Amino acid sequence: MTASSRAPRHALLSNGRLSLAVDRHGAGFSRWRDLAVTRWREDATCDGWGSWLLLRDEDSGEAWSPTQQPFGRSAPDDSVRFEPGRATFGRRHHSLHCTLEVAVAADADVELRRLVLSNHGDRQRHLSVASYAELVLGPAAADDAHPAFSKMFVQTEWEAGRGLLLATRRRRADGEPAIWAAQALRIVGDLPGAPELETDRMRFLGRGRSLRQAQALQPGAALGGSVGCVLDPVFAQRRHFTLAPDSEVAILLWTRLAERRDDALALAGLADDADAPARLFDGARQQATARLRQFGIDDAQADRAAQWLDALLVSDLAQRAVPEAIARGRGGAPTLWAAGISGDRPIALLRLHGEDDLPCAQELLRAQHFWRAQRFAVDVVLLDAGDAALQAQLEPLVQAQQAQLQAASALPRAELFALRESAMADVLRDGLACVARLLLDREAVPSPAVAAAAAPPASPLRATAPAREPTADHASPEFPNGCGGFVDGGRAYRIELDDDRCTPQPWVNVIANPAFGFLVSAEGGGYAWAINSQQNPLTPWPNDPVSDRPHEVLYLRDEDNGALWSATALPIRVAGAKYAATHGKGWSRFETDAHGIALELLQCVPVDDALKLARVRLANRSPRPRRLSFTAYVEWALGPNGSVPAPFVQTARDERTGALFARNRWRPDFGERVAFADLGGAQQAIGGDRAAFLGPLGALDRPAALDGDAPLSGRLGAGLDPCGALQLRIELPPHTELELRWLLGDAPDAAGAQALVAKYRSIDIDAVLAAVAAQWNGLLDAVQVRTPDRALDLMLNDWLLYQVVGCRLWARTAYYQASGAWGFRDQLQDVMALCVSRPDLAREHLLRAAGRQFAEGDVQHWWLPPNGQGIRTRVSDDRVWLAHVAAHYVGVSGDAAVLDEAVPFLTGAAIPDGATDAFFQPGTSDEKPALHEHCARALDSALTRGAHGLPLIGTGDWNDGMNAVGAGGRGESSWMGWFLISTIEAYAPLAEARGDGARAQRWRDYAQAQRAALEQAWDGAWYRRSYYDDGTPLGSAGSDACRIDSIAQSWSVLAGAAEPAHAAQAMASNQRELVDPGHRLSRLFTPPFDHAKENPGYIRGYPPGVRENGGQYTHGAVWSIFAWAALGDGGRAAELFGYFNPVRHGDGADAAAHYRVEPYVSCADVYSVDGLAGRGGWTWYTGSAAWLYRAGLEAMLGFRKQGDRLRIDPCVPKHWSGFELDYRHRGAQQSTRYAIRVENPRGVCRGVRVLELDGRALPPEEPFALADDGGDHRVRVLLG
Repeated sequence: MTASSRAPRHALLSNGRLSLAVDRHGAGFSRWRDLAVTRWREDATCDGWGSWLLLRDEDSGEAWSPTQQPFGRSAPDDSVRFEPGRATFGRRHHSLHCTLEVAVAADADVELRRLVLSNHGDRQRHLSVASYAELVLGPAAADDAHPAFSKMFVQTEWEAGRGLLLATRRRRADGEPAIWAAQALRIVGDLPGAPELETDRMRFLGRGRSLRQAQALQPGAALGGSVGCVLDPVFAQRRHFTLAPDSEVAILLWTRLAERRDDALALAGLADDADAPARLFDGARQQATARLRQFGIDDAQADRAAQWLDALLVSDLAQRAVPEAIARGRGGAPTLWAAGISGDRPIALLRLHGEDDLPCAQELLRAQHFWRAQRFAVDVVLLDAGDAALQAQLEPLVQAQQAQLQAASALPRAELFALRESAMADVLRDGLACVARLLLDREAVPSPAVAAAAAPPASPLRATAPAREPTADHASPEFPNGCGGFVDGGRAYRIELDDDRCTPQPWVNVIANPAFGFLVSAEGGGYAWAINSQQNPLTPWPNDPVSDRPHEVLYLRDEDNGALWSATALPIRVAGAKYAATHGKGWSRFETDAHGIALELLQCVPVDDALKLARVRLANRSPRPRRLSFTAYVEWALGPNGSVPAPFVQTARDERTGALFARNRWRPDFGERVAFADLGGAQQAIGGDRAAFLGPLGALDRPAALDGDAPLSGRLGAGLDPCGALQLRIELPPHTELELRWLLGDAPDAAGAQALVAKYRSIDIDAVLAAVAAQWNGLLDAVQVRTPDRALDLMLNDWLLYQVVGCRLWARTAYYQASGAWGFRDQLQDVMALCVSRPDLAREHLLRAAGRQFAEGDVQHWWLPPNGQGIRTRVSDDRVWLAHVAAHYVGVSGDAAVLDEAVPFLTGAAIPDGATDAFFQPGTSDEKPALHEHCARALDSALTRGAHGLPLIGTGDWNDGMNAVGAGGRGESSWMGWFLISTIEAYAPLAEARGDGARAQRWRDYAQAQRAALEQAWDGAWYRRSYYDDGTPLGSAGSDACRIDSIAQSWSVLAGAAEPAHAAQAMASNQRELVDPGHRLSRLFTPPFDHAKENPGYIRGYPPGVRENGGQYTHGAVWSIFAWAALGDGGRAAELFGYFNPVRHGDGADAAAHYRVEPYVSCADVYSVDGLAGRGGWTWYTGSAAWLYRAGLEAMLGFRKQGDRLRIDPCVPKHWSGFELDYRHRGAQQSTRYAIRVENPRGVCRGVRVLELDGRALPPEEPFALADDGGDHRVRVLLG
């Protein structure tokens, strides 16, 4: 077989435990038992995932591989041979000939790649060989769904004495399987020595690069040697060697999988055994041949099974149903459930018409056994379209096969279904035709070529407007760091990417309204979604901060010289070009100056509609005319993150508008929705076939469709590898400019899409931008501050509330986490920050959350819109936040009427005994009690007591990762005690005001008992965190891990219930034990969990010092600011705010390079582990933004609105001479402005001595009344 054969061909090599799939390009994956060893994604077009040997000529610097991938290069004499137990690749590169053989050992879980390199030239070659494999070592589905999360649990090490790289996955639960991987790279006959090595993917590839442009493969580049907690693990080793003329060398890449480290280390002996390769290849051949004989598969049948396997691994329209049949499929996996088919595995569908089809059925069933023995599970559906005689003959065959499938329980599950076509509902028949990867039907009509869409007349669009003179913002950015800085008074952040620079991690903007949004990085990566950012992405969620591969690209091509570039720095970086990105509130702007064309791309989301609107301005400021093509390209997702929706996406050109429509009907919740792409109606060519656009082994930086003068393919329909490509030709006379628009959106149906396309083709974009600006200015201008700390001002005035509303409330996604769900406690805490500026949003969500409560008082931990599916848990604190936030909202807004709003309960089954949670779609009760009753039931059901008198922790309190502390039903939480005291103190008066005094008294009695019990949890210098089921304390000086936990100390102060001396000492201990001034962070607790005998839950699965496991978890750490302010130490509060303020972490090039993540939004976590200490973790989608805003405004600056009154009671550093606040009070009738000036002449932290309103003295310790007169008022506050 030649490597250029049309259809993908795969070899499946397996010993029954370790399986390796490799295709004709060299790509593929490894699986051990039920775990993915290496990362793989189904991608028929790019096909770039696998384990690689990469060669480099050390004299010329040229890099290449012995297979077509990963560099996407083919040669006329490339060869591929698949035979039982082995795959062999041949290639000639200049005067070097490569032969790569791949096999899996029959008697050990070992994979071997043997590369024989021959020098047929007349000169000595100085070469190096490097291995590269991206590690998973866990369930493939979990890695598909959330790669960044999956990656952080893998740790690596170098065993120098044995010459092995090792990796293991830290287990998050006791029941998870243990897995170790070892890799050895040997050159036969070479003297043993330490190779170069690297296990950090970021260091190997480099930011903004793929494997094809890897930093480690550049001329002279060496590997860095990183091992340990690397967050994105790979196996990479490099060895250097010399190859004389007319000589050859054998290079061996060994990989072993095992449950135990010691067993993985045994690879060293095998790798150093000169006879081992021959034994391995011979044993693999014998085992594979015997397996074929075992299942009665001859050579011809083996060849057909291989062809069938191709379709089952990677969707191939040639082996599926015709596009019209695929398009009829509806409803997703639930459609199949009626026949008992899960839809979890690939389906092979055989339609039998008569006895003549029985041999094919027998052959398919033998293949099913054969694949399963190699750990590739396939479900087979036999569709009986014949008569009763066929049914009688088929029945014993089916029964025998099903019995055999059930007997081999140690192998992956695979099932056989026999269905009568005449008895099937149409929806099931259509669903099977849609979902089947392999359709065998001797009467089927061959799949026709997909018809090209009719293209409009292709006359070039000619520019007539004179080019505007370039405008430059000459004002110096604030807090510059070599990549960017704040501009426009802090309302925007500008990033400049000249000289091949990338930001250290993707610096993104999250732009959303309640129904739609997108995120975009400074280099151009990102994605878009509608309704639910996890379940309904329009384009794939990136979640790869290393490569940041875009899935939406705007290309420019010079039609005279063929030069090709992109509107953003990725995917095509032009040497010497200038790139800039500016992230603003609700918009991002990109500027590119390349090949003599100035481009400005401005993107936004309108206030009310579900689309991304982009304006593109192209200016030719040169003296010569330019002929260009402009191509917009988008890769569709249209299915939940981690799924493979591409085989089900249908594309079409809308006859009414000419826009490109895409939909995926094979999903239960969003199947009728229509995604659309449009160039403002100016498109002259269109296409929906990704394979045709990118080309074989394609890449975004060199799409085949833009390499030449041929128009776009026009291929559209179902069954393709789908994309959207729209193109027009442009003529730019000298010194002219042209404006284009690009629409990417979503609608409930085709009519809705047509309406949005028509509206935004003609809308005034400046008016749209003005409305977006007005929306965000209305939020942000409610309170503006001017303090001696400009970094604090930037966050309070501009960025924190933008993060809360745009990301946490509307998008519910970010680069590192795509939730799409509402978290019960999560957004409730977020809206506490909106009670002054947007109380309507706070009220709306308070009622939304109440509607997710069961009559028993507990709640859904999280739920998915729009259907409300979610998880019912035994987490203890969720429900209490409802009363806590309700009390805060009423206290700030004065809107006690919200407590009378009627909201139904959810209905649903209780969590089964012995289970910790239950996921289902609940119903809605007929009972619709007032919000107050919801809050009261939440508190009633939370008043539990354990052996120490403290509340039961259940399967977690605020820290979900401590899910095993009280899994037995007896564990207790001291933090929960403080939290309940605080909540009862705030909510009980509201209950009494409603005549519910008996309940309120019962709560207060409980709170009083908690005060006494909590003092018994005093550990001598701080408060303990909790107690395990067996009574062992957590957060005690004697604990192996988590000796002291931050939130138990902070809330002892926030609750106002601790012994004053204890509260002060607890915070002093918190400062001494947890705060790291050198790295400007505050740990959640210390030391981290690693080898402690106690099991707190999945938190110990994180590497020590990462995220909740002893890193800074900013959400909880911020509470210490409130505590220090309550204790009157404004200096300490301000110091910690500075530690948590991203502006300070990005102030200067060195600081930004170390912190890495965005310096303009709050991060969820900061690592404290050696080598990573001070590095930012996940950003944007974090509850820390709301709490940090409140910490600055309320705890430090003392701004406390109380209904229609306002109190100013600051706690600030002594060296502050004062500060100012501007508050726009939105009364019932109009907006009234208050200009507040706080003076600190005596250099104190707190204590209001004088309060004046419009020159009139008021009681300094009391809140003053807010007017609703539309006027301007001045407030003077004197401290001291």
